[in-house]
Amino acid sequence: MAALHLDAGHLPGLAADAVAHEVLRFAAHGRTLEVRVPRPTPAQLRQVAAHVRAHAAAVLQPLPASAVVDLLDAAVARLLDIADPLRRALDDLLPVVTGTDPELLQRTLTAYLQAFRGPQLHRFLAGDFANPKVLDAFQPSAKGGLVRAFGPALAAHVWAGNTPGLPLWSLACGLLAKGGTVGKLPSAEPVFATVAAQALAAVHPPLADCLAIAWWPGADEAPAAALFREADLVLAYGGQDTLRQLRALVPPSVRFLGYGHKLGLALVGRAALDARRGPALARQAALDIVRHEQQGCYSPQVLYVEQGGAMPPRAFAEHLAGALAALQRQHPRAEPALEDAAALAAWRAGLEWREGVQLLGDADAGWAVAWSAAPLPPQPSPGRRCVLACAVPALEDVVPLLAPQRDFLQTVGLAADPAALLRLAQRLGAAGVTRIAPIGGMAQPEPGWHHDGGCSVADLVRWVEVDGAAERAADRYAPYAQDDAA
Repeated sequence: MAALHLDAGHLPGLAADAVAHEVLRFAAHGRTLEVRVPRPTPAQLRQVAAHVRAHAAAVLQPLPASAVVDLLDAAVARLLDIADPLRRALDDLLPVVTGTDPELLQRTLTAYLQAFRGPQLHRFLAGDFANPKVLDAFQPSAKGGLVRAFGPALAAHVWAGNTPGLPLWSLACGLLAKGGTVGKLPSAEPVFATVAAQALAAVHPPLADCLAIAWWPGADEAPAAALFREADLVLAYGGQDTLRQLRALVPPSVRFLGYGHKLGLALVGRAALDARRGPALARQAALDIVRHEQQGCYSPQVLYVEQGGAMPPRAFAEHLAGALAALQRQHPRAEPALEDAAALAAWRAGLEWREGVQLLGDADAGWAVAWSAAPLPPQPSPGRRCVLACAVPALEDVVPLLAPQRDFLQTVGLAADPAALLRLAQRLGAAGVTRIAPIGGMAQPEPGWHHDGGCSVADLVRWVEVDGAAERAADRYAPYAQDDAA
């Protein structure tokens, strides 16, 4: 079968034949894909940045925030339509790039895109701003005077390739803040951002000049440094080492928002453990593990199962293993790369020799559940459907185990009764957790959630205030002003 091809990236303001290109190659499911990515020089990136900044000021910033929502909604509607050529491109190319089962990826991508429809985007804004009109003009402040939020004139986005669709998050938030965007494609997944940019340009052609998408090798610091010097804000996704390297390239006057790898876990309360609820909950937990192959920040790496329920914790772990086995038959795991395979083998070996730990699932099963009858501290798994399940006397006993991972905690999936939910939420939040979700919904955050404890759009803006005293002083010079001496 002939190789598939994609011309990736988007560089307004530059002639296509003036930019060097490289080819990234992918193979999976018996097909191959060649992605031709643009590799601009630092000088060309500066030229593109100036072009995007100018057009964002002229085209994007005068739009009301509600109009930006409508444009994003129209673009996402195309990506949700399985008959649309742009969505067909995603469904056709992403399985080759990621190795993910096509049906599983299609379902996961659809659920993710639904969070970016118009009503959900309005929730982004309502969650961040008491009055979203502050993005359009000065508005009355509750304390007196006036206030307005200004987005970055130009934002640089450095995307990670571990989760398909990730670029849409920062693209959407950047557009809602009315900032120009220059993004760097991840070498591991250069497809989604390219297609998303095409969708945005298709629904409103002037947007094509308000965003740019480029590529360069991660080890080449010169293009990144050149772009960062032109930006007002840098948003970066990746591992801790990557974020440290990127932060070092950002000038002191430029804001930096880094989103690193996080640790997710699930807590199963005794109230959920009986013959009816337990197996169903195990299937939901398995779905959380399989979605994104545990590469997302919200994927569970460890499960803690409370003792004292009608179903013993070990039985729940066995149901989880059975659910993962069934999903492996329905949606086979992608074959891991050599580096990933070595990490999987090291994880299994480290647990096999640990006293009191038993591995459920053969080495070639495509999944693994490590069972411990005693609670162990949370630790990252190698992903790829590998999870540690521990029995715990009470869910509260998990909280002290979290202290060493405080800086890396994000999502906790929780199955507990209402009283336990509120009690544990208080303690988990104090321990560093920033999101509590139902098991089965860990990999599907609600629209407008506070990503890593921050704000989706409000973190991108700067605030400008007009003092109430300045407002009152202006009255002295109005045509209706009375002469104080009269």
